[in-house]
Amino acid sequence: MNFSLRIARRYLFAKKSTNAINIITGIAVFGISVGSAALILVLSVFNGFGDLIGSMYSNFNPDIKVTPARGKTFTADSAMIEKLLALDEVEAVSRTLQEVAFFEYKNNQDFGTLKGVDDQFTAVVGIDSTVREGRYQFQDGARQLAILGLGMRNKLSVNVGDDFTELAVYMPRSDQGGGFLGRQVQPFRRRYIYPGGTFVIQQEFDNEYVLAPISFARELLNAEPMEVSALEVRISEGLDTRKVTPLLEEVLGDDYTVADRYEQEAAFLKLMQIEKWLSYAIASLMMLLVAFNMIGALWMVVLEKQKDISILKSMGARNVTIRDIFLAEGVLLSALGLGIGIVLALILYTLQKTVGIVTVPGNFVVEAYPISIKAIDFIVVAITVLLIGLLASLPPALRAMRVPTILREE
Repeated sequence: MNFSLRIARRYLFAKKSTNAINIITGIAVFGISVGSAALILVLSVFNGFGDLIGSMYSNFNPDIKVTPARGKTFTADSAMIEKLLALDEVEAVSRTLQEVAFFEYKNNQDFGTLKGVDDQFTAVVGIDSTVREGRYQFQDGARQLAILGLGMRNKLSVNVGDDFTELAVYMPRSDQGGGFLGRQVQPFRRRYIYPGGTFVIQQEFDNEYVLAPISFARELLNAEPMEVSALEVRISEGLDTRKVTPLLEEVLGDDYTVADRYEQEAAFLKLMQIEKWLSYAIASLMMLLVAFNMIGALWMVVLEKQKDISILKSMGARNVTIRDIFLAEGVLLSALGLGIGIVLALILYTLQKTVGIVTVPGNFVVEAYPISIKAIDFIVVAITVLLIGLLASLPPALRAMRVPTILREE
């Protein structure tokens, strides 16, 4: 194969007798370069959006979430919390209690999710850094405060700066009896709380959630003092949640479901991965179209080098050796285009990160398209491009094998 590779390298850089061959070869290399850069950038953009969404989710979703295997709530006493905090891998644990509720502010009404949180919630997630109006606090003297998602604030037309208008929260009663002395019991339990701030994370959360003290949620749900719907856990920096999750499952037992951050949003993240690799597949199909230029270039090289092939065969070169020469030249062409494409992709990546040459239209959390390059992307793209180059060089290589040892003079 070293002999075939040496001949192929000589054919690649040697001057061709016909200038058209040089032009077609240059077009083929240019197409591979642009295609390689496109493949890398497609993966990088999806990586960037994945990192962005992951960072946004980290402000609301914990590293690990513990929920009951059966039912909606469970009792999380101090012994259970201490058992979790005793693990070296666990940094903080927060109790939360959430339920669908009906909200009313002045004449505006809508459904949403009331999530009661304790004082450790900010130690588990970065929710306090997402507050855009007001402050992240749930108590102002004797008043209890709520933090609304931006979508909920807009739907209810809440004025966070109004200290005199309360937000009414309704929750269905679970203890509706026949009433007392024939009087009908109200089907909803109602409590009031003051809007204290607005958080902005991601549309899914902003349009649904209202945060409140867990004591307020327990009172509204008529829950027990230690009753929660989930324990939200933050693990030590640098640890892999997939390795810590089995440890928590062993400590807590089969009565609880332990989910890492990926499993909490599994459906959405799987959809993103599918879109990523579908886009990559479409770009790869475009590379296959570019490969036809390479077939044409190599085919013309075979026609030009027929005398050389005949001489090699007369000197004892086998058909396999001739085939390997042109397969190697196809791979070298692809490698040359791949190298130029990687350089081009890195230049565009640097410009996007520093200048932001492609911006995001509308009012988004970032002004320019997020982009992130990972080492695995280069490996995947290199395998794809070299494989396409190998397939494209196969027809010319088979044609070269059919060149006779003795050529007839035209």
